[in-house]
Amino acid sequence: MSFKNISRAFFLCLALNSILMSCNSRNKEQDQTQKENTEHEVPDSITSCETGLPQRFSGNPDSSSASIPQGEVSHEGMVWIPAGEFYMGASDDEGRQDEYPSHKVRVNGFWMDETEVTNAQFRKFTEETGYITTAEKAPLWEDIKQQLPPGTPKPHDSVFVAASLVFTPPAHPVPLNNASQWWSWMKGADWKHPEGPESSIEGKDNYPVVHISWDDANAYARWAGKRLPTEAEWEFASRGGLKDNKYPWGNEDIEAGNPKANTWQGTFPNKNTDWDAYLLAAPVKSFSPNGYGLYDMAGNVWEWCSDWYHNDYYQQLQDKTTDNPKGPETSYDPMEPTVPKKVIRGGSFLCNASYCKGYRVTSRMKSSPDTGMQHTGFRCVSSGK
Repeated sequence: MSFKNISRAFFLCLALNSILMSCNSRNKEQDQTQKENTEHEVPDSITSCETGLPQRFSGNPDSSSASIPQGEVSHEGMVWIPAGEFYMGASDDEGRQDEYPSHKVRVNGFWMDETEVTNAQFRKFTEETGYITTAEKAPLWEDIKQQLPPGTPKPHDSVFVAASLVFTPPAHPVPLNNASQWWSWMKGADWKHPEGPESSIEGKDNYPVVHISWDDANAYARWAGKRLPTEAEWEFASRGGLKDNKYPWGNEDIEAGNPKANTWQGTFPNKNTDWDAYLLAAPVKSFSPNGYGLYDMAGNVWEWCSDWYHNDYYQQLQDKTTDNPKGPETSYDPMEPTVPKKVIRGGSFLCNASYCKGYRVTSRMKSSPDTGMQHTGFRCVSSGK
């Protein structure tokens, strides 16, 4: 699928209040239909991670990743994940509907970055290639108006600025059914300014790079001679050799014992107790690795996978063993049927048991390939010895 065909219509939910109201109403109706038609009904507190989330309104739909030459891979800073067979997807009652049914998968051995890609690593990439990330590009009306409903008015020129989505917590508790209450479209936010134009990454070389779109992650992977992991590879690696456990470390609850990952403790989204010592992102390797030696496979930042997202993809794989699945050929998300999306995995520093619990090894989320956010990064893999 060409990225030229990806719709950017949904950022108008921020620019035009009437469209925002329409989008929220549509999402509620689709969520209700989704619940009624699935065996695995889940509460609103679990499905709310993306409800009302402002979508990226991209500038140039042509990704510059195509101009990035394929680099020579180095396995320094990577760990070898041995080939294996496992049951992919949720086997308990905590999953969302798209995590079922659990199905058998075999994956070949592969190399995986032991940490999320850091600011220092991404800086080296941009310095050598001159690459400009999606968040640093201003949207162009000519590029997007053809994908909007006929007669949609052009937003004010103030909308057409380089920007990204920044976590802006409210000062008081809010219902967890509309993520736009704690996400803001902020001019000047990008990987070098993760909390907005006045912020910086000075002294944060070993923090995970964020505000990264799928296009940006794919471009970096090409430059590094690597690729993005398939969703199956990601989940297999996340499990760390454990069988049917909820988390990369086992089954112990996230807040039992010592801190095991960078997540949200307290009342989301207005109060974080910082029990794990971090309010937002943490430096890589701040917590113990899983059984394969991989860090932050739960929490810290969401990580892009190569797969397109389709809500019923797992149903297509049930009752059989699939070798090295690479995801569906097309994307479909009933919450936003017109927006193709890629899978993201692992949860982030915003995940809380009352909200999304994205740090479970089977938890799946999705986002449009041109969307960058303050809690989204990536890591790479490489095939073969």
